[in-house]
Formats: sequence, structure tokens, C-alpha cells
Amino acid sequence: MTSPPNPLSFEGEGELEEQQQRKIGSWRTSAQLWEKLKPLVRQMRHETTPAENHLWQHLRNKQLLGYRFRRQHFIDRFIVDFYCAKAQLIVEVDGAIHQYTQKEDVIRQEFLETQGFKVLRFSNQTILHNTAEVLHEIKSFLLPLSFEGEGAGG
Repeated sequence: MTSPPNPLSFEGEGELEEQQQRKIGSWRTSAQLWEKLKPLVRQMRHETTPAENHLWQHLRNKQLLGYRFRRQHFIDRFIVDFYCAKAQLIVEVDGAIHQYTQKEDVIRQEFLETQGFKVLRFSNQTILHNTAEVLHEIKSFLLPLSFEGEGAGG
């Protein structure tokens, strides 16, 4: 399967040899790309939106059914808002900017789903005003996994 066009391509970034790859989580990512995006990931972790911060308060420290979530996690060439490795779950928080990036969001989500991830998307407003509904939907995805013997954690 071919991957979609890379919206984060950099001049000079070509096919890298295996020894030039860096393992990030369970993904192979070019060391060059990781070095360019690492400062952005750090900045995004420190400059969260109110909705991201609010949701993080409910996901952090294995509060949700004992599953560990990471925020602003790097997968392939994308930075996802929240990621649970055990469940292969990505939770995206859509703010006003997503009104202008809908086409890119669709390409990104399709790519992530073809890689085996489940992507749940919530608007800022839904997170801030219907937190219980958001947490219920996330739990609805995680709960069956808890009973399959895989359990939470990690």
C-alpha cells in the first residue's frame, strides 16, 4: 500500500537507508524528520488548548480504565493529540483550524486507520461542554479490550 502525500516534507529529505531510521514508539521515523519536529512536539505539549488540557486531566496517569495515554505523540510523520498504544487508539481534538484543514484531516485519518489505528475525533466545544459524553465514547472503545485479556496499562 502506498502512503498519502507527505504534507510535512522537507527539502533534502529523500529515501533514507535503514541505518538512518530512528525507532519512535513502534514506528520507524526518519531521524531527520524527528529532529525537525521534536521542538514542535515539545512546544505543542506546553501550549495546549483549553480543550486539550481539559481532556488531558481525565486521561493522564492511567485514570481512564487504567490505560496509559500520551499527548502530542509522534506517529510516522504525524503528531496526534492523544495516543494509547495498548489500544492503538488516537484521540483528536478539533478546534477552529480544522474547519480549514478538513481535506488534510481526512487524508491523515485514512492513513492512520490503514495502519491499524482507531481514530476518535471530538470538537473543542464537545470536550469542554460534554466531557462525560466524550469520556463515555472513549471508554466504550476501551472497555471491550479490557475484557479480552490484554488489559490496560503500559
